[in-house]
Amino acid sequence: MEDVRGDAERGGRPGLFALFMTSIGTAHFVLPDAFESIVPGWVPNPRFWVFASGVAEIASGVLVALPRTRRVGGWLGAATIVGVYPANIQMALDAGRPDSVGDAAVWLRLPLQFPMLAWALRHARGRRWNAPSPSGGYASISRA
Repeated sequence: MEDVRGDAERGGRPGLFALFMTSIGTAHFVLPDAFESIVPGWVPNPRFWVFASGVAEIASGVLVALPRTRRVGGWLGAATIVGVYPANIQMALDAGRPDSVGDAAVWLRLPLQFPMLAWALRHARGRRWNAPSPSGGYASISRA
């Protein structure tokens, strides 16, 4: 039987993921100083890495938006999310103890990267979301 579920169930809204990645990637070029400030000190040439990660985020978004390149885009998105994680850690460390809502939000970004990574990997693997089945259990994950 042919699966009639849409992309929203298969890969978790590829258009939304693509919009998110291209938007944040574009922000690297609009606000490079903000991104450069969170690059850990041990990383050489921070401006280069800000622009490189911006290009990678934009590219992953564009690739995920296109069905033929969605899996490649998912892998690139996953690699980029992992690659920039040290900057998220640095931003939290720089914020210090979360005494304000803003500081708490910075710390909250750390665990929120894991659902983002899972979202990218769903596109990379071409897998469907586990959705409740009519029988009350969960449908198995299968290739799209």
